[in-house]
Amino acid sequence: MAFSFYSNAQHVDFESVLGMDDPGMVSMFEALMASGLRGFLGCPAVVYEDALVDFFENASVRSGVVISTVGGQLVEISEELFAESFELPIDGLGDLSEMPKDAIFDARSIVSLSGEPISLSGRKNQMKMPFRLLCDIVAKAISVKAGSFNAITVEKFSLMTVVVCGVKMNWAKYLFSILKKMVTAGSKQAKGFAIQISLLLATFPSMELGESSEFPASKILSKKTVLRFVSINDRDGAEEVTGAAKKKAVSKKRTAADVGAAVPKKKRSFKKKSVSSLELVEVAEEAIPIQQVAEPLDVEEPRCSSADAVDLII
Repeated sequence: MAFSFYSNAQHVDFESVLGMDDPGMVSMFEALMASGLRGFLGCPAVVYEDALVDFFENASVRSGVVISTVGGQLVEISEELFAESFELPIDGLGDLSEMPKDAIFDARSIVSLSGEPISLSGRKNQMKMPFRLLCDIVAKAISVKAGSFNAITVEKFSLMTVVVCGVKMNWAKYLFSILKKMVTAGSKQAKGFAIQISLLLATFPSMELGESSEFPASKILSKKTVLRFVSINDRDGAEEVTGAAKKKAVSKKRTAADVGAAVPKKKRSFKKKSVSSLELVEVAEEAIPIQQVAEPLDVEEPRCSSADAVDLII
């Protein structure tokens, strides 16, 4: 089982990213540390795959404590143990619904690429590059969401606001609530926190964890992977702008259907066609001469004018 339940995870190598030449990126990572997440996102990147599989298969929540068995040994993880292990803040907001609206409003302008407040139903390419990366971090490493990460959601932006505006957050309560959802039957919460759970399991004495694995380098945010992220996002952003421009240009051209709709159609009128003189001649040539049809009369017909003769023929 190769990293199937934390394939979207991200781990931060703070020493590497803080040595970057990009002031914007450095400032973002400094804010991330100041928020109280350094111990959680930057803990030793060691993973015990077999133990993790065992943990998730047997885990449940009892009286607010996560309980499981790994290799037949009982494991209990409380919110207090979780907070102490990663030096997480225990003061501040415990729920994102408590986020101040003015902080959200300020953050919408701070992260904006154009300077105008971004839409909370838009896409992350509206944001400056460091905050696009922050958007991915809160989605993959904190809230542990699977799927596309390009869309901005209220939840992701609220978590970003905590970092960007320095809002005090009870990270211990919030992150532990996500862990409880991971092990709750029927929950749609994706599995994650692979590094963090591995570290917690390693604290239990005489725990048989099996072989350890290094966390994939591609999932660790170092100077190299951050530069790769910037390169990919620059390329994708350019392609998206080009695609939008082409779409706009095509939309300006009037299609055949539009032209047809714009030009009023002439109504067909079923007028009786007048018979041309040529047709009359042809009919006259095919007709049998009248004098052959009329029988000779013994009584002399009275003379009539040429006009009367025409009427009589008709």
